[in-house]
Amino acid sequence: MDTAQYKEKLLAEKKRLESGLSNVGRKTGVPGDWEATPKDMNVLRADVNETADEMEEYETRIAIDTTLEEGLAEVSAALARIEGGTYGSCRVCGKTIEEDRLSANPAAATCKAHIRS
Repeated sequence: MDTAQYKEKLLAEKKRLESGLSNVGRKTGVPGDWEATPKDMNVLRADVNETADEMEEYETRIAIDTTLEEGLAEVSAALARIEGGTYGSCRVCGKTIEEDRLSANPAAATCKAHIRS
């Protein structure tokens, strides 16, 4: 298996995910950990509706941060498998992950039979 093409895709995805994370949050100092930050909350305003809208926006940013952080962890794990020489092997059964699965999701850690494992 030529892992170079997958590594290139994974690095591009890592860059995209990190860009998305930097739009909704910041690194915490713990490797791989990000936290959502409020856009520009001004809770000193008297308007309760504006404050509620800002809190809702912050909750949305938290959800986005969580999703992107999970994706980044999967991509980072796949890159580590490439470096470790185990990329393309199912983490459940050890069989080779199907090419079409890796083409669709280069971060896949399981073969089709173990997608939900």
